[in-house]
Parts: sequence; C-alpha cells; structure tokens
Amino acid sequence: MKIFLDDSYCKDALSPFSLTKHVAEIRVGILTIREKWQILLAQQYEIILDTEEDRNFISIPANIIPTLENFEELISSAKTNSLFKEKNNNSIKVVEFPWQIFQLNDWALRKDFELITKGRISMPIDSTNQVINAKDIFIEHGAIVKMSIINAEKGPVYISKDAEIMEGCIIRGPFALGENAVVKMGARIYGATTVGPECIVGGEIKNSVFFNNSNKAHDGYLGDSVIGSWCNLGAGTSNSNVKNTGGLIKYQTDKNNFETAGNKAGLIMGDYSRCAINTSFNTGTIVGVCCNIFGNAITEKYISNFSWGKEPYDFDKAISHLSNWKKMKNQSITQLEIDTLKKINQKK
Repeated sequence: MKIFLDDSYCKDALSPFSLTKHVAEIRVGILTIREKWQILLAQQYEIILDTEEDRNFISIPANIIPTLENFEELISSAKTNSLFKEKNNNSIKVVEFPWQIFQLNDWALRKDFELITKGRISMPIDSTNQVINAKDIFIEHGAIVKMSIINAEKGPVYISKDAEIMEGCIIRGPFALGENAVVKMGARIYGATTVGPECIVGGEIKNSVFFNNSNKAHDGYLGDSVIGSWCNLGAGTSNSNVKNTGGLIKYQTDKNNFETAGNKAGLIMGDYSRCAINTSFNTGTIVGVCCNIFGNAITEKYISNFSWGKEPYDFDKAISHLSNWKKMKNQSITQLEIDTLKKINQKK
C-alpha cells in the first residue's frame, strides 16, 4: 500500500515555497514532512508525491504534520475518508500558511527529537563545552561541537551527522542543526530554530527555519522567519519582527491580499533568493523566488518573483547566477530546476 501526500488543495496558500517544491518537502521541526512520514512508516507503506497512473494508495493532505502520537490515527481516518475535523488541535497540526512554519517550529522540534532519538544514545559531548540539561542534547556521529554553551533546559538540541558548531557559540533549545551544516564562531541562537542541511549561519537568530543550502554567515538579526533553499543573506542583514506599536502584523500574500499572522512576524524568503550586505527587511516581509535584493532603503513588504532590485531579473542572468552559487557548494543546477523556474518566470 502507498501513502499519497496530496498538496493539490494546499499549495497555493504556501507560496512562495510551494512554487519550487512539493508541500511535503517543507521543513518544520528537524525534518521535512515527507521525512517524518518515512521514519514513522518504515517499510509498512511507500510514500509517494505523485499518483501517476497508480490508484492503489491512501491520500493524506501533504500539509499535515505526522508525529509518533498521531500518525496511526491519520492513516486510519484517511482509509475511511474521515480525516481530521479540527485543524491545529492538541494532536494534529497543519501548515496552512508559510508563517506557520516558524509558529509551529517549537512544537515540531520537540516531536521530531522524540522520533529521531527514541531508543538511541548520543555521541559524547566534548568536555570543552558548557551544557545545561545534557540529557536533552543529542549529537550524531561525525558532528563537531567544542568550546560552546548549549542550554537544553527550555527545549532539546539536536546536532546532525557531520555538522559543526564552532567555538564561542551560545545556543538555547529547542534547536536543530542539519547534516553538514555549520554554525560560525560567536553565534547566538535562541529557540525555536532549525538550520537545515548544508546551511551556514552566524550572528543572532531566533525562532527561525532554514530549509537547506542557505547562508546567513555573518552578523545581523533574523527572527520569526523562514528562509528557503539556496538563499543568501549578506553581512549585516537584519529583519524586523515586531511593529513599534506592538500591533498585529499582516503579510501581503500577493498583490491584492493580506493575511494576519500575529504580533511577531519576520521574513519569508522563497528559494534561490539573495540580498546584499546591510539589507533591512520590514516587519512581515515576503520575498518571492529567485530575487536579488539590494538598495539603501528598507525593503518593500512584498517582493515578487524574479526581482532584481526594483527591476525584473533577466531569466538567463538569474540561471547563470544560481549556477555560480551552486558551484560554491560543489553542486550544479538541474534541468528540472531550470524548467520549474522558467514556468514561474513566465507566470509573472
């Protein structure tokens, strides 16, 4: 039997991330939604993201977050076409909008930590570190963590295989560092923060999620934010996450529509986007896919796909620049990525 993670009805509201990836590939907590299902189901079911001609499957909305406690209920309900009736209750959480990724990240980090570490033993914590609540710190084989302060009193800390936390860092859980990711010297990171695989981060970060292969390698503040894949924040870049009035913050989801996200809401940045040094992002800003952001003024709150400053980003130039960034991490742009980006650019 197969589990089909269906994103057809939820993908529009999860733009800009759903423009370039299946909703099940969104990271919230330590893992992506697809990775959670794969671990929970082991060999019992095959996870599929496309039905093709196959009709032998159980369909589950791709934006539901499965956990150890709820995944059997979700499958049972899906089999009888009576999947949950109440969204975001105590046991079932649903990512309906991009900002809910950082809003649910504390809860999801704790659930993923329980899932990944159950029945396992962490690698020893190097004696040069100062730690609080060591029982909730899990370090995978090959990770390097030395001469840092790690406080897991308020939430667990998970360090993936071959990741590195350089000396002088101060980290408060819940926190997760993905495989081959790096936290640079002197970083200050508050929970609930997830740094995905192959990312490089530094400076001050709070309650934010990085998907994969993205960089915030220097000083500057990032809070209550979600950074997609293959993004880069220039040195000194910071974002606002609270209004001076303390009031509710609205995200502009397209040119005409707005959604209220609460009184703390930072930067939402789509895949393949970058910004220059000392960029200042406004409260509740959404950046589209494949943007190059620069200029002296504080940014607009809605930056459309393929923006080059205030002008359109030439497609061939954008692909060439992306190829350069990929080479820096010893990767290359794929034809599928080019085709996907071409479709997004043509819809502008």
